[in-house]
Amino acid sequence: GAAPTDMELISSMMQKIALLEQNVKKQAQEIQLKDRKIAELEGKMKTLQKGEDAPDSSRAEKLETRCLQLQTQVWEMERFLNDYGLIWVGESHEQLEDSESLKDKEKLPARSLWKPGEAVASKHQIDFDLILENVKDLNALAGEGISQIEHMPGGARLRQPEALPLMLYQNGIILCNGPFRPYEEPSTQQCLQDIMDGYFPSELQTRYPNGVPLQVTDKRDVVFRERCLPGSFPGHGQVVGHSKSSEVQETTEIPGPKLSLEQFLNKLPKSLIRGGQAIAVRDSIRATLQGSDGAQSSEVIRVETPKLSALKRVKTAEEAEPPAPDICTLRIKSETGEQTYVVKMLFTETIGDLRQHLTHTRGGDSESYEIISTFPQRVYADNSQSLQDCGLTPHASLLLREK
Repeated sequence: GAAPTDMELISSMMQKIALLEQNVKKQAQEIQLKDRKIAELEGKMKTLQKGEDAPDSSRAEKLETRCLQLQTQVWEMERFLNDYGLIWVGESHEQLEDSESLKDKEKLPARSLWKPGEAVASKHQIDFDLILENVKDLNALAGEGISQIEHMPGGARLRQPEALPLMLYQNGIILCNGPFRPYEEPSTQQCLQDIMDGYFPSELQTRYPNGVPLQVTDKRDVVFRERCLPGSFPGHGQVVGHSKSSEVQETTEIPGPKLSLEQFLNKLPKSLIRGGQAIAVRDSIRATLQGSDGAQSSEVIRVETPKLSALKRVKTAEEAEPPAPDICTLRIKSETGEQTYVVKMLFTETIGDLRQHLTHTRGGDSESYEIISTFPQRVYADNSQSLQDCGLTPHASLLLREK
């Protein structure tokens, strides 16, 4: 065919150039998207590298701080229980798990578990004289006998730092009027080792960063015996052929102020949610403590009811007639727990009749209080219900609560 003209060549070149421009624009857009993805990936890589390169010291410090907080919390809980003669003994399966975990810990390397300190004093390494001498030096550093300025709203005053009591027994210590801590416990060994090394106990560092004076009572010749749990053997065991030394004294009393019932209850929450229901904690524990032997002295008041008066008339001097099967006996604690009302009533009598009998004996308004049962907790507010319908027969224990 004929050769292409100049115009045909120019138009062909223009079409190719237009296609190339489109390809260039498309590739430029793809390059921009890839650059953005690369930048995002580089940022993630830097973040991961920083996390891997960060030293473990900060994490170890956090774990150490958390461990100290938990130790303090356990100490406060033990002190709280000890104020009422309670001791945490745990469960049998937990003890088995602890023994197994201790065996496993012995196989692990030393660095796998954090410990509060490596210097631990055993029972045979405790130097009582060194402790007393170092405590004097520590008290001087803590400002014993020196008045400090205490700022108050509207002014300031001079105040001497209060000393924390420290009781040294032959088999353990009591610090800050807390629970008895035998020398076999690692925390007790660490505390005494700190003092023997000339430092304040590390467990007090959080609450007293500047130190605090210690008032030491030396009872190294006295053996502290913890209170026996119910059902345990109450006597003392002796080895055949050996007599107990009369020089060693024993004691079970922990010095320090005791909390009253109201102070103990104020430390507890008012109610808890269990299974979608609100459970009044303080009322149940108050009734339990007031009803337990020796928890609180209570005056027993027998309420004169028509049925009780009739029974007294029938009784003879030699033999008392047994109560009829349709009579129930109610023991009712007052709001303060100082009085216990014993009421004998018929099964068919009502809650309203019970209120009338209590009002006749107590005086006051019969509607100013609520009649409740402790466990399960129930409020008896319907005065028309009979005692049998309420399930208070043949005998029941109730509690009065202010509205």
